[in-house]
Amino acid sequence: MKYLSILLLLLVIGCKQSPKVSEEVQHWQDQAENIEIIRDNFGVPHIYGKTDADAVFGLLYAQCEDDFNRVEQNYIWATGRLAEVEGENALYSDLRAKLYMTEDEAIANYEKSPEWLKKLCNAFADGINYYLFTHPEVTPRLLNRFEPWMPMYFSEGSIGGDIEGISTKKIGAFYGKENATEKIAFNETEEPFLEKEPAGSNGFAISGKRTASGKAMLLINPHTSFFFRGEVHVVSEEGLNAYGAVTWGQFFVYQGFNEKTGWMHTSTYTDIKDEFLEDITKTDNGYTYTYGDEQRPVKELEVALKYKVGDSLTEKKFNMFRTHRGPITHAIDSNWVTTAIMWDPVKALEQSFTRTKLNGHQEFREMMNIRTNSSNNTVYADAGGNIAYYHGNFIPKRNVKFDYTNPVDGSNPETDWNGLHTVDENITVINPEVGWIQNCNSTPFTSAGENSPKQEDYPNYMSLDRENFRGVHAIRLLEKSKDLTIDKLITMAYDPYLPAFEISIPGLIDAYDKSSPKDPELKEAIDVLHKWDFSVSKESVAMSLAHFYGQFYLREGNFPNGLNEMEKVAFMGKKSPMAERLTMLKKSISHLTEDFGTWNTPWGEISRYQRLTGAIEQKFDDNAPSIAVGLTTARWGALAAFGMRSKQKTKRIYGTRGNSFVAVVEFGDKVKAKSMLAGGQSGDPNSPHFDDQAQRYADVEFKNVPYYREDVEARAEKTYHPGDKE
Repeated sequence: MKYLSILLLLLVIGCKQSPKVSEEVQHWQDQAENIEIIRDNFGVPHIYGKTDADAVFGLLYAQCEDDFNRVEQNYIWATGRLAEVEGENALYSDLRAKLYMTEDEAIANYEKSPEWLKKLCNAFADGINYYLFTHPEVTPRLLNRFEPWMPMYFSEGSIGGDIEGISTKKIGAFYGKENATEKIAFNETEEPFLEKEPAGSNGFAISGKRTASGKAMLLINPHTSFFFRGEVHVVSEEGLNAYGAVTWGQFFVYQGFNEKTGWMHTSTYTDIKDEFLEDITKTDNGYTYTYGDEQRPVKELEVALKYKVGDSLTEKKFNMFRTHRGPITHAIDSNWVTTAIMWDPVKALEQSFTRTKLNGHQEFREMMNIRTNSSNNTVYADAGGNIAYYHGNFIPKRNVKFDYTNPVDGSNPETDWNGLHTVDENITVINPEVGWIQNCNSTPFTSAGENSPKQEDYPNYMSLDRENFRGVHAIRLLEKSKDLTIDKLITMAYDPYLPAFEISIPGLIDAYDKSSPKDPELKEAIDVLHKWDFSVSKESVAMSLAHFYGQFYLREGNFPNGLNEMEKVAFMGKKSPMAERLTMLKKSISHLTEDFGTWNTPWGEISRYQRLTGAIEQKFDDNAPSIAVGLTTARWGALAAFGMRSKQKTKRIYGTRGNSFVAVVEFGDKVKAKSMLAGGQSGDPNSPHFDDQAQRYADVEFKNVPYYREDVEARAEKTYHPGDKE
């Protein structure tokens, strides 16, 4: 009787299941049969599908297996629903998303997409939804179902995209309460003492002139939040065969390579965001804004946003305002301000996916004509021996008589953007005679040594002529480079020298030598610094002294107004008061002694890698296991960056950003590569791939990339279709 009751219950459930759900599940199951996932011995998923859409389905399914938490978080944030899980403080992050695109507008963008892109968006949603269907033990924080229009909100791949540069605090002051909290991308918050850890990336392209094989090589070295991207390989029978880093929840390899081309993105200084002061008039029918001799209506949209209060949700309605240039984001005095950015999600998705399937530089350059890669520079190399650099991609044409570094008069039609610059008009470097290209978020006017572009040939809004210590470091190494191999390029990319200290530390030593009477408490520390070669290592005590000396000085020193950080370091070493230099060293010594018992503390005791849980917002514990890391912040010119940008109350410095996914690629008849991922592929602490690369990361022990099928199968740890039972 018991078994009959169970059978009747199952029949009732089966009858209640809607035909639509059954058909959908059957569709997922049928598509899953076209997809094979091979996990290699580091847990990297190699996804093989018959079509591009099959590959995307498998890619998203595999990403959810590795870290559904981060996949979901990215879309909670991007689609403007963060306040539903984090509360009212996130409300203006959500409003910012809706100011640029409502859900209805996202759906409309999806509907107008070309059919091939629609298929990929459908596969994106199907892959995640099938994962949730086959993993009922997974409880989403909010998103129980993903929709194919969602990628329209997250189309480009950068860590926060252009929208992240728009202040939610100002949005809150205009649309809501004055004390609106500034939400930082993906829950990052800065620790005040340590200053803001530099963001950015390094890209090197090397021609055959400087390699042992005569083949072109590429260094892919983004500096991002750790665990922000996974490592993947995605293949289809429609020509897709891309390997590299994918931002959780996106369906394209963002930084990586295929057999014939490789692409690396670095954050750009190109001006792609402008503010327009609007002359607003209130009328009986709403608002108008002055545009030349016209009074144009301000478009007004109502949006209702939910936010969490305790265990329940409440709702707040906003009237959003837009001009023809974009949304009103804040006000300056009595003027409303429109903030214009690149917002063309369909084309951005087209460019992001198309990039992964190209064969050679001609095709790559044609792809760049889509011109939606707005926040990035691109460093490029290919199997044909070509190397290239594109400084920016989306660059609006402006009237150069206006200063767009400040808000401009929106009532004057002459301030409008006048289309986009063509790729030919942008700052580019193609196959320079020197045989190398570098960009470390530095000026493009030193990107290829003597073959670099000339600043006077371009409008000033195309780039800042601003160097940094990483750029200085890279140029020195590349100028001397020859007979490079993959391993030699890795060694170069991890060169430990720190050019910032060759400027600041001699000035400190000089201050001590010229002091009278000399402070005996400083003598030993000065002796250590005097013998130092300005290189970071786990064993270096000088590195510990210099790091905190520099941090204290940058935070508390007296600098002339208007200096950038590089100029401040130069001032510290050459022009600052001698007594102030010695005071900052005393602060460094006191800080080390208080936190570690002695100033004579090797850097590896301070600089550590630790990942205790898979949580997005990490917690750190000085009493828990961690690994010494002989790297440091990019601030001092470290090419291989390892720094902290999170609120930590620990004595040690636990890395949260810098070298995350790194790859070195050599092109030729067959592509060869080595890679590194901070920690491991999985976000699950119970997975063997949660931290299986952690010690390798600290030891700079790269793994060989299995790109070809036979190599993947030789390294296979698990082979399955999405939805297969364990």
